[in-house]
Amino acid sequence: MSGVWVFNKGVIRLVENPAAESAGDGRQSSNVRRKVLVHRPSNEVVSSYAALERHLLGLGWERYYDDPDLLQFHKASSIHLISLPRDFSRFSSVNMYDIVVQNRNVFEVRDM
Repeated sequence: MSGVWVFNKGVIRLVENPAAESAGDGRQSSNVRRKVLVHRPSNEVVSSYAALERHLLGLGWERYYDDPDLLQFHKASSIHLISLPRDFSRFSSVNMYDIVVQNRNVFEVRDM
């Protein structure tokens, strides 16, 4: 993971290509490689929260419904928690790597 950590309005986030966001509109330029989350056993690119939830439930994760602004998953056999933004368009590489770290050998992040 490389990039620049940006603190804006009380929120810190990783900007992988600061030049692409220098205009301030948050959109990435077309020459920037996007990252995708891949479910390794099926080689499926996770393109929605429905697909992600299906894979996580199959791995023993349970859905939490406590916070209306987040999608959260907890594994009963551990203290691990995955918290994701409610809007899939805000699903970033930081969220992807969080999933990969907590589910080694099942998911990976690839450049698209």
